[in-house]
Amino acid sequence: MSEDLYTSGEYLKKNPTWHVGESLGKAREIIRMMARNNIAPITICEVGCGAGEILKQLQKNIDSKCMLWGYEISPQAFELCKARANEKLRFKLADIRHEQNVYFDLILIMDVLEHLEDYFSFLREIKPKGQYKIIQIPLDLSVRTVLAGKVITYRESYGHIHYFTKEIALQMLKDVGYEVLDYFYTSQTLALPWGEIKRNPFILPRKLLGKIKRKLLKLPGELFFAIHKDLAVRIVGEWRLLVLTK
Repeated sequence: MSEDLYTSGEYLKKNPTWHVGESLGKAREIIRMMARNNIAPITICEVGCGAGEILKQLQKNIDSKCMLWGYEISPQAFELCKARANEKLRFKLADIRHEQNVYFDLILIMDVLEHLEDYFSFLREIKPKGQYKIIQIPLDLSVRTVLAGKVITYRESYGHIHYFTKEIALQMLKDVGYEVLDYFYTSQTLALPWGEIKRNPFILPRKLLGKIKRKLLKLPGELFFAIHKDLAVRIVGEWRLLVLTK
């Protein structure tokens, strides 16, 4: 992984809210995966937790006895986490791969693998640190994104250095020894950049109009998805894959 992008503050400049606006939707999908598979963890760890908002939202909707931990290598993201910490929600500025004697019922890896230089080694090192893993992987490769030349924008804006289809993602997990228990598609969230709006309230109408425009542009893809999920994802793109593994 090119850690400088995340530790230097450059990523925060490009993404000032660290995607907080997407966190509620991601937490809901994690809870849906847990419910589908009757998983009720007492310890949860998120690797690459960003601002920590996913864990905060999870805590509101799961057993109050559950202890949650967030690991993050970015000092800037870790600073954002601090305001969300409480007795049962802790954050650590550390690479979990270097932690000794830690084990969790559930490990979350949400939109992280595409940023890692060597995600094969990462997954192998993470595997013994938890029973279950819920992994979300953006499916950046599609007919539309390739023809439009859009794939490279994921690298420039979000630091994605690897690109996946559903088939590539599932095979990759099996290649590193993970047992795939369940998976489903999740949609890309069109979140308003609240941090930017807070700094400049006059930008709100433009952002709302932009969101409405993007939502309208997504409608044909969503209709296609309702008819044939796999084909819609391959052609239109901009979905993610949420996978439960052991």
